[in-house]
Parts: sequence; C-alpha cells; structure tokens
Amino acid sequence: MNQIASETIQSRYEAWLNDPMIDEATKSELRGIAGQEKEITDRFYRDLEFGTGGLRGVMGAGTNRMNAYTVGKATQGLANWLLARAGGSAPSVVIAHDSRNNSPEFALDSALVLAGNGIKTYLFRGLRPTPQLSFAVRELGCSSGIVITASHNPPEYNGYKAYGADGCQLIPEDAEQVIAAIGAISFDAIKRLTQEEAEAQGLLVWLGEEADRQYIDTVIGESLNKELLQGELGESFGVVFTPLHGTGNIPVREALKGIGFRNVHIVKEQEQPDGYFSTVKSPNPEEREAFELAIQMAKEVNADIIIGTDPDADRMGAVVKDNKGDYVVLSGNQSGALMVHYKLSVLKERGLLPANGVVVKTIVTSEMGADIARAYGAEVENTLTGFKYIGEKMTGYEKTGERSFLFGYEESYGYLTGTYARDKDAIVAAMIICEAAAYYSSKGKTLYDVLGELYGTFGYYLEGLESRTLKGLDGVQKIGAIMNDWRKNPPAEIGGVKIAKALDYSGGLDGLRPENVLKYMLEDGSWFCLRPSGTEPKIKVYFGVKKDSSEAAAAALNALRATVMSRVDGAV
Repeated sequence: MNQIASETIQSRYEAWLNDPMIDEATKSELRGIAGQEKEITDRFYRDLEFGTGGLRGVMGAGTNRMNAYTVGKATQGLANWLLARAGGSAPSVVIAHDSRNNSPEFALDSALVLAGNGIKTYLFRGLRPTPQLSFAVRELGCSSGIVITASHNPPEYNGYKAYGADGCQLIPEDAEQVIAAIGAISFDAIKRLTQEEAEAQGLLVWLGEEADRQYIDTVIGESLNKELLQGELGESFGVVFTPLHGTGNIPVREALKGIGFRNVHIVKEQEQPDGYFSTVKSPNPEEREAFELAIQMAKEVNADIIIGTDPDADRMGAVVKDNKGDYVVLSGNQSGALMVHYKLSVLKERGLLPANGVVVKTIVTSEMGADIARAYGAEVENTLTGFKYIGEKMTGYEKTGERSFLFGYEESYGYLTGTYARDKDAIVAAMIICEAAAYYSSKGKTLYDVLGELYGTFGYYLEGLESRTLKGLDGVQKIGAIMNDWRKNPPAEIGGVKIAKALDYSGGLDGLRPENVLKYMLEDGSWFCLRPSGTEPKIKVYFGVKKDSSEAAAAALNALRATVMSRVDGAV
C-alpha cells in the first residue's frame, strides 16, 4: 500500500487546495472539511491503488477518492506503461462503463487522456457490461481495456478496472508496473485532448450496435440446447429478471430471447439505470433483499426462476422454487455446481466432453463443484481469489493447448463458460442457468430437485461468509493486526476438532502467487479462510463444511462460524 506518513497528510490536503490544476468545485469541497482531522486523514492517507478488482473507492475530493484527478492520473500511468512496452507499435484501448454516477464522465475523460498520449481508444456510447469490455478487447485486438465500475458496492463508490491484451484484468506483475507508473507522475503531467480534437484525429472511435451484436451472438453460441425452447416450453417456462438498475437489462433479455425464452418478465422498478440504486440497500445479487421486488413479481406470474445481475453485469444471482413452492436464493457455490453439472452432463451425453477438460475455481469456493467435475473426468484447478486469476489460467491453456477450459467460477457469484472473454459474465451465466432450469423442467425436475440429487450423491456441502468492515487508516491497521495474530498464533483446534493443515499463502503456495490469505483445514473435512478484501475496507472469513445431511451440515457450519468469529471479533 502506498500509505502516507501522518505528518504529511495535512500538507497533501493543502497542496490540493493550492494546486492551480485543481478545479474550484473540488477545492470548495475540501474547504468544507477544514479542521476535520479524521476526514482529511481518510481522504489523503494513501493513493488509491489496484487490488483484486483494480482501482475502487468512494467518490469525492482527495488522493484516496475516485475523482477526475485520480482517474486521470491512473489513465496517464496506464498510457505511459502501454507506450513503454509497445516497442514501436501503436497501442489501442477500449473503454466501457456501468450505470454509476460519474461513470460516463470518468470513461470519456480516460479516453481523452489516452488520446492526449496518441493512443487510439474505442468507447461505447452508453453503459455496457464488464464482460463485454473483456470480449471487445480480444475482438478488436486492443492492447488494453478499461471499465469504469464499482461492481455491487454502495452508491457512493466507483472504480476503474484495467485489462491486458488478452481481455483479462491486469495480473499483479503488470498492475504493480502500472502503479509505479502512476506514482511517478503529477497532475500537471496528465495529457489530454478535447473530444473534438480526439475525434478529428481518429483517436476516439465510438462503438455501437455492431459491437453489441457480435458480443450477444457469441454469448448465445454458448447455449447447449438451442432447440429446447423453440417449442411450447419457450412460451410456458417463466423467468423474472432484475438488472438492479445496471447494465444487464438489454443484453440478458437479448440472450434469453436468442435461445427461445418468450415468457420473460422484467422488474420495472429496477429496469432503468440508476446510480443511486434507489430500490435496494445494495445492488448485490448475493443478497436476498435485492430480490424482494423480483420475488413479489415471481409470485404474481408463477415464475419458474428468478435471475438478477449486479450493476456491471459480471455477477449473477438465481432464485428457484423449493419443494414447498417457496422461492429460495441459491448461493454462488450452488449455482456454480449446478451449471458445472449441467454442462458436463450434456457434453458427456453427446460424446463432446474433451479428455483434457478443466474446471477452474478459487481457493475459497466450495469443493462440491470440483467433486462433480472430477466425477465426469475433468481436471480441477484452484486459483487465488479474483477472476483475473481464472482468466490468467485460461490464457495459459490457450497458449499451450494442454487443457480445454470448460467452466470457471467463484463463490461470489462470478461464472464463465466459453473462451470469448477473460472475466466473469453474468449474461452467459443467466442464459445457462435458465436453460438448465428449463432442461430439467422438461424432465419433470426443478433446479432445487437436481441440487438435492447432487447432495445425495456427493455429500451435503454448506458454506458461509462473514465480513467485518473496518474503514480508514485505523481499519487498515486492525485488519493487519488480525491477520498477524492468526499467522503468529495459529490454533491447534477449533471447537474440539484438530487443525489438519494450516495454509499460509503469503509466501506463495501450490504454485500460486504470494497473497495475504490464511486457510485452515480441519480433520473432519471442514475449513475456514481469512482474507482482507482487495476492493473494500473489509476482512472476510470464509467457511465450508461437508456432512451426511443438511441438518448436520448446518449445525457444523454454525459451530465453526461461532468459534472462529469470536476470536476475530475479539480482535476488532
């Protein structure tokens, strides 16, 4: 972390107030916090930097905020990095943005900074999903990509993700070089063209319907049962969809329509883009609260499945009926396991399952999907948390041909099938899980039924997640202290169950990069993992158990969670 010593924080604050490059509105905002030491510290104690999801922070004035200056500086650093490694060739970049406040402005400003450096930039005219950006980088043969988004964070946040030429978010080695490039420049070193200049010089090119059609057609091409919904089933099978005020509205509808779904209902209150996400506490399809309006509509129309996408449409949540007819939200692990099972079973049935097929997941994702994949003869590889690591694996397979990528997913509702992109894609995930639900419906089953069958075959897996938000400099220090405490004083047992293995990824482990993550494997097959978030001021604690019944799994998870969190909360 590029953290600033406390004695220089005030001087950084005053420098912004006195800098002629800073506009008057920003200075006025900063004058409004004069004398508020804690607020000034939080805004200036560090520079925003790339974590697992790139640059992300609260919007406002300051070095630790998302604003035109930090975005411009980040883009200038990216431009310098691209030009330094171009080797005489002309780099190019494609940019997309989501529905958040200031996202269009940050996207255009980034394009104009790139143009100021002579870098040709393709920019979508309106909001587009993050996975479409990844696809466009590859399709257009660009050197890099940028998407302005803060995923499912609260409304006050925005962010900036940078991508490499393979369409994957920058891996740590490249991100560190970009961070160094950003740190070496000042605001007055940022080069910009006006929009008119950039367009006239051919350095700003606008993307529209043709690019959209290429992406949607590619997603539709991942369907496994295109003929399934052409008849009566396409009319009778009911889907309720909420884009949660984000970018998923049009592409999800287009993908579902493209494979034959004709009974799709949109939650009108959440259909249009809204940077305040005014109908939800959080635009996060991981949470049942986000589906309240969708569940209400589903009951009215008797829908078979509900799907929701987050603001930049890289995460997808699904809600299905249980045996009592009630709507239940599937976890990311459950949805992932169901889609792995569906895809691999169809491929195997048709004799299309490759001998070198591989499913990729993260170290905090359930082992259920992995066990299912192995049962079909597929390999399973683990990565660190962050879909860029899955994307990196995919690029490696593409280069060597040693593996055929089948499916990648993480517990936090991110999935990808197909090799057209290198980031999680809620559009293709929504299409595949609806298709799977319709497929099983044609056989007299619900996804809930299929999940029960999988539990009966592979065991009752149950996972949990606890997060503790610790904001500001004090929070950073507390998170560090918690990790150090567990690292230096590892437990010998948890709840009377011995620790079988303690995994510290800080020095690199199992061929993975060094990462500040601790994972503990218990003798009964349970596990838990501590990890500071790379995008939010949180420490996250993941849990997983496997038992012979749902009741036993629930009891074991509750006991494990209570014991571990008592120690974590005691340190907080």
